[in-house]
Amino acid sequence: MKHFLIYTNEHKDQDRTVTKRICQYLEGKGQRVTMRTGESRQAGRRMSADGQEVPEDIPGDVDCMLVLGGDGTVLRAARETKALHIPIIGVKLGTLGYMTEIEPEYLEEALDRLIAGDYAQESRMMLKGKAVFADGRTEEGWALNDIVISRVGSLQIIKFRIYVNGQFLHEYNADGVIVTTPTGSTGYNLSAGGPLVEPKARLIMLTPICPHTLNQRSIIFSPEDVIEIEIPEGREDRIQTVEANFDGSHVIPLRTGDRVRVTESGQITEFIKLNRVSFLEVLQRKMTD
Repeated sequence: MKHFLIYTNEHKDQDRTVTKRICQYLEGKGQRVTMRTGESRQAGRRMSADGQEVPEDIPGDVDCMLVLGGDGTVLRAARETKALHIPIIGVKLGTLGYMTEIEPEYLEEALDRLIAGDYAQESRMMLKGKAVFADGRTEEGWALNDIVISRVGSLQIIKFRIYVNGQFLHEYNADGVIVTTPTGSTGYNLSAGGPLVEPKARLIMLTPICPHTLNQRSIIFSPEDVIEIEIPEGREDRIQTVEANFDGSHVIPLRTGDRVRVTESGQITEFIKLNRVSFLEVLQRKMTD
């Protein structure tokens, strides 16, 4: 590797101590460094070779993106750079660490291994969600973890109609619905009682949030399936208002008559792996912390 992008969560590294430490170390080893923080994320966009919008301030020859923060920062970085196909590795500055591999005390050792090419890569699937509004408008979003459709406002249950490949599957009465990737199985899906999945797998899961029934479980679909979640009228023909939340960041408001179509995205996220620890070993350690 010769060119590194440092993607910093400025709230986790407020005085940029870790950012500067990485930059100085890499430049001392003869590497090129580009830094990206909150200010630089306000830059404009350009079109990539395959017609996707990408940040105009990120050079096209970046070999690796070092993401400084927690799992939420990794998710944001993956979405913002999805069309650039830059391999990602996280430096743990947050509280959650399923996606952040490098501990700050081992930073220089990890950087040396990256420079030397002593690492493996792991591909993760992403989801694409397309909101189709009753008036014909559309809006898209992408997620590495999950797309969560949940109620807004009062504590009333929401009615959801689920279609798969155009065929009606089921109607849920619940607080919400989670559509997740294997990577996202350890997130909100897990808290809602969904299954844990090896992150390199290719599948789509749907998990209801607090369903108002005793026999509702998660459903696992093929990555080729098209899942549609329709927002119908609620009890007594009332208008329902919900929101679709992409990786806890990008939010699309929805109401009765709208729907969200979820498919596997054509984009993937590449993670750099330094540790030879398996997913099951990491999971066992996290579950006993």
